[in-house]
Amino acid sequence: MSRKFPGVRAVFPTTLLLALTLANGTANAADFPITSSQRSTAQQVSQAGVPLSELAADAPDSYTVKKGDTLWDISKLFLKSPWRWPELWGMNLDQIRNPHLIYPGQVLFLDKSNGRARLSVGRPLQGNGQGGDGKLSPRIREELLDNSAIASVPMHLIGPFLNEAVVFDDDRLAVAPRIVATQEGRVLLSRGETAYVRGDVSAARTWQVFRSPKPLIDPGTGEVLGYEARHVGTAELKTVGSESEAAVVPSTFTVSQLREEANVGDRLAPLPPSEQDAFAPHPPGQNIAGRIISVYGDGLNAGQNQIVALNKGKRDGLERGHVLALWRSGTVRPDLTAPDRQLMTLPDERHGMLFVFRVFERVSYALILQVQAPVQGGDRFTQP
Repeated sequence: MSRKFPGVRAVFPTTLLLALTLANGTANAADFPITSSQRSTAQQVSQAGVPLSELAADAPDSYTVKKGDTLWDISKLFLKSPWRWPELWGMNLDQIRNPHLIYPGQVLFLDKSNGRARLSVGRPLQGNGQGGDGKLSPRIREELLDNSAIASVPMHLIGPFLNEAVVFDDDRLAVAPRIVATQEGRVLLSRGETAYVRGDVSAARTWQVFRSPKPLIDPGTGEVLGYEARHVGTAELKTVGSESEAAVVPSTFTVSQLREEANVGDRLAPLPPSEQDAFAPHPPGQNIAGRIISVYGDGLNAGQNQIVALNKGKRDGLERGHVLALWRSGTVRPDLTAPDRQLMTLPDERHGMLFVFRVFERVSYALILQVQAPVQGGDRFTQP
C-alpha cells in the first residue's frame, strides 16, 4: 500500500533496514559499534545542523553511494575534516540511525538553508519526477545487508593485516616450533607442499608461519617496544610427531597459504581468531604524540595505503579507529636576507593522515590514508 505526497522525495527507510537485518539474524548491533561520545556529538549536531563553514569547498548537493565507497570517503566529500563523521551522521540522525548501515544506491541530499547544513538519505524517484510527486513505500533488499553495507575505511587494504601484522612482547618465537625439513630436501616451500616441524604443536590445528622477528625500537627512547614477526603464510597440522632418546619424528604440516615462499628455519605460532568487527574513524579523546617506528615490510619509505608501526599502544590510550595527523619536520635553511646567512628551522608541517587499525600494548599499526611526501621511521604524529 502506498500514498502520493506532492513535493516529497521517496525516502529510503534506513531504520527499516536495521530492523529487518536484526530480525533476520544477518547482523548484530554489536557488529556496528558506536561510542557514547560519537552518539553525543551526532545528537548535538542533529539539533542545529553543521555550519556551512565546516563543509568541504566542493561539497555536492547530492551524492549516490557506490559500491566500494567508505564512510571516510563520504565524510571527506561533505566535510573539511573526514574524521568528524559523527557530525555528518548527526546532520540526519532521524533517518540515519546507524552510520554503518549505509548502502550502495542510496542518495544523500545536502540541504543548505538558514546558514546550516543537513543531510538526508533517499532514493531517486522512478519516472520523470515532474512536480516532485512520488510514491512512498518500503522496499526490501534481496542481498544480505551486512555484506552490502559500506565499510568505514578501505577494508581490502587493511583486512589481511588484521591477523598478519603481529607484535610479540618478547622474543618468544626464538623457542617456537620451527620448520626443520621439506619434501625432497628442498629449502623453499610452496603452497600445498609438506613441511616437517619440531616443537610443541598441540595448541592448534592452524598455524601462522613467520620469518625471524625484528625488534621495534622507539625512535626517541631506544626502548624495545616489541618484536615484529614477518608473516610468511599459514600451515595446517596433519600429524603430530614425537621425540625420544631413541628417535626424533617431526610433525607433518601442509602449507595452506603463502605471501612468500617458506624456508627451513621459519617459526610457527597459532593462528588467532579473525578480527573483522566493524570500526569507524574517530579522533583520540586526549592529546597524543609519538613517532613512526618503521614501515611494515622491507621498505624505508612509505606512501598512501601503506602500513607503518607506531611507538604508541594501549598503554598510551590508542585504540582501533583512531585518526592521527602526520607531521613533516621543518627543514633547516639559511636566511638569505641576513648578512651572516644565519641558519633557521622552518615550522613543522602537517602533511598526512593515519588510521589506526591494530593495537598492541606498546605498539600500533596504522594505514596511511593520505600523504603529501614519503613517510619514514622517526616521522611525528599527533591527534588531528
